[in-house]
Amino acid sequence: MNAISLSRSKENMPILGAFEAADWMCSLRKKHEETYAHCVRVAMLAEKLADQIELSEKEKKSLMRGCFLHDIGKIMIPTEILDHKGKLNDTQWKIMKLHPVLGSEIVGAHPGIEEEIVLTVLHHHERWDGMGYPYNLRGEEIPFFSRVCAVVDAFDSMLSDRPYKKRKTIEDAKAELKKGMASQFDASLVDIFLDMPNEVLDIY
Repeated sequence: MNAISLSRSKENMPILGAFEAADWMCSLRKKHEETYAHCVRVAMLAEKLADQIELSEKEKKSLMRGCFLHDIGKIMIPTEILDHKGKLNDTQWKIMKLHPVLGSEIVGAHPGIEEEIVLTVLHHHERWDGMGYPYNLRGEEIPFFSRVCAVVDAFDSMLSDRPYKKRKTIEDAKAELKKGMASQFDASLVDIFLDMPNEVLDIY
């Protein structure tokens, strides 16, 4: 399975399987191309990290599906919030923080979707120190795939131009991940991620 296929049309989204989330991802792409592209890159990075932590093929596919779908809830977030320049105000931030729950409801509504995928979407913004959202889970309370997603999601966000910030270099992004070890991220996963050469991580 090649993660680059995620960037193509619904008919070429084998990673999603035969369920209607492909329709949601097509709608997300129409609404906000950059969020869709971010989801593609996060799945690609997850595949690279999965190879280092020796997941089974089935586990790797589930992880990649969860990471590809992790921001699907943003289809319900107003575009003016997604594209807001500068810091969000309290009301905007409360709305933005709804996207993991909204996304898990979208994905979880489809019979047969693995629980691990729903949980990846729901908990990808939890933090190791319990200061994340939506449920303030901490440490190993956070599902493993969600912890993986948190690392690769943050890395890609730092390597992407956003309306409110310029992209970092790979080295700067790695340094930020290192700062977040044992506070924001699972330190063992960050260690493995940081050991990967820049050539492997440079999908940009």
